[in-house]
Amino acid sequence: MWTTCGRALLFCALSVTHTFNFAQTDQTLKIGVSGPFSGGSAPMGDSMRNGIRLAVEEINSVGGINGRKIELIERDDAAKPDVGAKIADELTQKKVVATIGIVNTGVGLASIDAYQKAKIPLLVAVSTGTMLTRKYAPPAAPENYIFRISPTLDLEAKVVVADLKRKGISRAAILADATAFGQDGLKAFHTQARTAGIAVAFEERFEIGDQDMSGQIKRARASGAQALVVWGIGPELAAIARNKEALGWKVPLLGSWTLSMRSFIDLSGKAGQGALMPQTFIQDFGSASKNSFLLAYERIFKTDMIPSPMSAAQGYDGMHLLCLAIIQANSTDGSKIKDALENLKSRYQGVITSYNKPFSGEDHDAITHNMLLMGVVASGRVDYAYTEDEKRGALLRMKAR
Repeated sequence: MWTTCGRALLFCALSVTHTFNFAQTDQTLKIGVSGPFSGGSAPMGDSMRNGIRLAVEEINSVGGINGRKIELIERDDAAKPDVGAKIADELTQKKVVATIGIVNTGVGLASIDAYQKAKIPLLVAVSTGTMLTRKYAPPAAPENYIFRISPTLDLEAKVVVADLKRKGISRAAILADATAFGQDGLKAFHTQARTAGIAVAFEERFEIGDQDMSGQIKRARASGAQALVVWGIGPELAAIARNKEALGWKVPLLGSWTLSMRSFIDLSGKAGQGALMPQTFIQDFGSASKNSFLLAYERIFKTDMIPSPMSAAQGYDGMHLLCLAIIQANSTDGSKIKDALENLKSRYQGVITSYNKPFSGEDHDAITHNMLLMGVVASGRVDYAYTEDEKRGALLRMKAR
């Protein structure tokens, strides 16, 4: 079994085979972490941070990188773009080696300019906002310092629309929150629905904190929609599910990956049963690396109830990939770490997939369509929606080229 110890031994072996261009000091390697650790997005931020912390514990347990321990500089952006921008400025001024995090698209859009200007790599672990990795992609800029280990909104929308087609649905309604995440999700869904020949019979926005959306549900039902698609964060999505059930509208509920959040499952109760969403990671025992991760998470954080399993897994894998890049770069220089990420020589068996050259100079998104599975809320947890997805979940879902 590829255990936590096995992962640590890998980093130990890598460390001793390089002579690093690091100053021979006792200073730590400082890596920034930006995420929402308070507010409605905290379940994602806390889970992501726990995944990152778990990876760092594994690496530091064998002496870190060339004898230098990793120190996480954690900052709570509270899902607020202005706060995220200030954190990005602070972390780049502190000259962190790199930063990992970013849960909310609005925060990401407000943060990326600072990292790009400072030539410090930012690895987006949770946000699916498509523009985050594309704004500085060639030819827009000669170098791009923004990377991502989460799926894009485009991929999510493609999977959701494919499931609608699978169910024979030709008319769908969509409700999206009033954030950048909701706006981009709405746009991506329209694009994919149009390509697939699915009519958007109704669309409307809602605000963060809204708890009664009966009016929107009534109007969506009146449109003749055969399914309801939602794009937002857990608490508001739970309110939609409860309103939908109270009105007796029995059509499928599908949406963004955030339907897998513990806050949605707990707050929606039986009204959330059957909700469908794209996933990179479903919390069940399977591969040796997944088993090791889940057991270590429970051991360290004293719970097997991960508020957002997908966020935790992506934070964990992202941190390990970042460290592999630092090792390969033989330096803490941002441009060299960027180059290493774009040309990773080591294949890494993560908990989501086996990463073999996950990035290139032209492509800074590690996740491709074939890696996504369809999850369903069932019996108070997220399970595989289909038997074939469960079978695929046990296989190596390598990046599509």
